[in-house]
Amino acid sequence: MSQSANPHRTRRFTGLRSLGLITALALLVPALQSLQPLRALELRGMTVFQTPPWKLTFRNYYTTVMDNGAEYYFTIEMPEQAGADLGRVEIQQTSGVDWTFPFDEGRTRAFLGEPRREGASLPIETSFDQQRRLFSIRFEAPPGPGQTVTVVLKPYNNPAQSGITLFAVRAYPAGPNPVGGQVGFARLSIYSNTLF
Repeated sequence: MSQSANPHRTRRFTGLRSLGLITALALLVPALQSLQPLRALELRGMTVFQTPPWKLTFRNYYTTVMDNGAEYYFTIEMPEQAGADLGRVEIQQTSGVDWTFPFDEGRTRAFLGEPRREGASLPIETSFDQQRRLFSIRFEAPPGPGQTVTVVLKPYNNPAQSGITLFAVRAYPAGPNPVGGQVGFARLSIYSNTLF
């Protein structure tokens, strides 16, 4: 005659196993909460990202030559494991037909989030080297790991000729002697406003 398993005994064993798991989690949660958040990693007096930002999105909603309503949106997603806040961003024109189209440096701005879904505004300090076509944007309150940041450059108008313009984007951690890294390239496509 076969013996059937006692259903009460199986439930009690499963209940004890669940109780053990709950007890282990109860002991682990306070230990995890006491950990300090990661901050900048310093190596030999230099500040580096543990996981550098690498995701860059570029947007421009005005794409014809000489259009004066353009704004160039450079969106950087900070990895959760960055290990440091975002201290500064450099944006440099690296190619294009027009090397002289002007920017309104005073209207450069930054915010948390993405274009058309703007979050809090971020205070910045900006400089522009016209000869090198290099913007440097320093965050006065550096955004942290896991945040999405958008920097907006405002040209007086789009380039005077149609074509492709590339911008190299570099990110620097907040901290002493920051070591920057390439985030990516932004591609600005400008089209002629004549019909064929």
